[in-house]
Amino acid sequence: MTDVVRLEIQGEIALITVNNPPVNALGQAVREGLLKAFQRAEADQQVRAVALVCEGNTFIAGADIKEFGKPPQAPSLPEVIEVIEGCSKPSVAVIHGTALGGGLEVALGCHYRIARKDAKVGLPEVKLGLLPGAGGTQRLPRLAGVEKALDMIVSGTPIGAAEAVEHHIVDELFEGDLREAGLAYARRMVGEGRAPRRTGEQTRGIEGADNEALIRAKHAEVAKRMPGLFSPLRCIAAVEAATQLPLTEGLKRERELFAECLNSPQRGALVHSFFSERQAGKINDLPSDVKPRSIKTAAVIGGGTMGVGIALSFANAGVPVKLLEINDEALQRGLQRARDTYAASVKRGSLTEEAMEQRLALVEGVTEYAALADADVVVEAVFEEMGVKQQVFEQLDAVCKPGAILASNTSSLDLDAIAAFTKRPEDVVGLHFFSPANVMRLLEVVRGAKTSNEVLATAMAIGKQLKKVSVVVGVCDGFVGNRMVFQYGREAEFLLEEGATPQQVDGVLRNFGMAMGPFAMRDLSGLDIGQAIRKRQRATLPPHLDFPTVSDKLCAAGMLGQKTGAGYYRYEPGNRTAQENPDLAPMLEAASQEKGIERQALDEQYIVERCIFALVNEGAKILEEGIAQRSSDIDVIYLNGYGFPAFRGGPMFYADSVGLDWVLARVKELHARCGDWWKPAPLLEKLAAEGRTFTDWQAGQ
Repeated sequence: MTDVVRLEIQGEIALITVNNPPVNALGQAVREGLLKAFQRAEADQQVRAVALVCEGNTFIAGADIKEFGKPPQAPSLPEVIEVIEGCSKPSVAVIHGTALGGGLEVALGCHYRIARKDAKVGLPEVKLGLLPGAGGTQRLPRLAGVEKALDMIVSGTPIGAAEAVEHHIVDELFEGDLREAGLAYARRMVGEGRAPRRTGEQTRGIEGADNEALIRAKHAEVAKRMPGLFSPLRCIAAVEAATQLPLTEGLKRERELFAECLNSPQRGALVHSFFSERQAGKINDLPSDVKPRSIKTAAVIGGGTMGVGIALSFANAGVPVKLLEINDEALQRGLQRARDTYAASVKRGSLTEEAMEQRLALVEGVTEYAALADADVVVEAVFEEMGVKQQVFEQLDAVCKPGAILASNTSSLDLDAIAAFTKRPEDVVGLHFFSPANVMRLLEVVRGAKTSNEVLATAMAIGKQLKKVSVVVGVCDGFVGNRMVFQYGREAEFLLEEGATPQQVDGVLRNFGMAMGPFAMRDLSGLDIGQAIRKRQRATLPPHLDFPTVSDKLCAAGMLGQKTGAGYYRYEPGNRTAQENPDLAPMLEAASQEKGIERQALDEQYIVERCIFALVNEGAKILEEGIAQRSSDIDVIYLNGYGFPAFRGGPMFYADSVGLDWVLARVKELHARCGDWWKPAPLLEKLAAEGRTFTDWQAGQ
């Protein structure tokens, strides 16, 4: 055994305890310790049953990330689980916290499983481009059935303990002390004379259902919802093997499919995404001794879609929040929007009526700024116009208590100018939520020139409290996400002038993996929003630069997207399905003629590079200016806020994967043909010349 695994003999029971903080990850020492502990329990004639428990806040929560990318070390997890399952004495896994990935596979290797009521179990390997490689795809279907196993393995989403009991993954629930629960259950097994019940020998889950139909349906679902992803299809193939092959052969097939995933380029991108998200929370120049302020109450100004979404984010986290509107009529609309949002969740089954009422009770509507006097943090979510922001922040400066954080949800305006409207710019920070704010995970934390370290640390803590992926960005027009997406959207619209259609561009970029095409996205958000930004930006552009004009023509015709029933596409009342807009074709012809462009057919690679390399070139400028700390932060923003495909790792990682020399060559070609919008970023030129990547670059090098 090892220091992280302990074996105690309690009469006839062998109690095996894992203690590898913080999450009892399955590193080599834990695997070796488990192997030796079960072997000793098997050899001890006094022992008649085994209980496996874990110390700390969780059961085994998965693989040890410190071993990622390193050569495998014996014993392998499949070897350990084979010994556990083959033991002649019945064993029980005592689950609390989370049993994820290899942790659940270890539990499935045990003969019985009990779980604390608040525990969760899951197999999330697909999120790293893999599949469960230690028997999860073979043992889980034998217990839970093919349908549930496919759902869990292909989505990677954990389920609660009660649901795990319902699907025969867990035998029963318990409350109280882990050790006592494990020992009591093991003694029951002895008293009842139970024999080992090996999961790999079970057949209930794979009998009595049309498994072929279930597998076909999952294939169709993956093709529709996860186009281009490699590992979900291998997950399905592995589960299918469980329905057709005995355990030994099924495990062999699982390992073959696991190796295919391991060697897939997508795995590298997904692992990059995983580590990038962890890295994003680290602020390079923030002293380690800075302590965040306590946030117990919040307030949000503005009862529109964004403001209500932000308020619900606080309520979801159990933080009382005041929602301020200019009058009672507007306030009631905002409060009704909050209730309707929760009611939709209740209808979907993702929220109970009781939970809805508890959360709504945390949202208090107010119409006077004085009501915000005691709030620990106030987030403004009003119209994106500097004069309106000025009125709000002057009021907040007058009424909010000392130490309150004054946050703006601005998506592009100058945060330093907003902070200057107060006498306490050190307390002003940007909290740029993404719509719908109660759903989207991304939070851009905008650090102003005078934002204090304490306020910055508190802003990041707020993001964590709200379960957001928070990324620190600097002040510039659009910060990181919107500054880059401006380049992306502009080039997409230029493609319309050259000969493309919205359907073609959106289709090509969806095939690339984007969650939505740029024109469907514009119709969703409203074309008038982009027009307002263009109007402001045109005032500062040099004479030789201008924007494409198709959006201007649509706005002039009153076609603002879904809200008006027409934009780049047409929409039937009550239906968001995009249809061709017959009024657009003459506008495209007119836009091309005005620029003297002869419309022509465009190929897919050209469309992808024209849009994606625009993101990359601007990202390189952002890095060099210090607006983002690291290229992986840009990737995190695009993966979580803009629908960039996770299996490509983000725009900067994608550029690294295709080669910066290739990216630069294409950027130079476009610069020569399309003008200074495509002027190559100096950092891109430097890294390409040195044969380096964005991934290994750090500011100042």
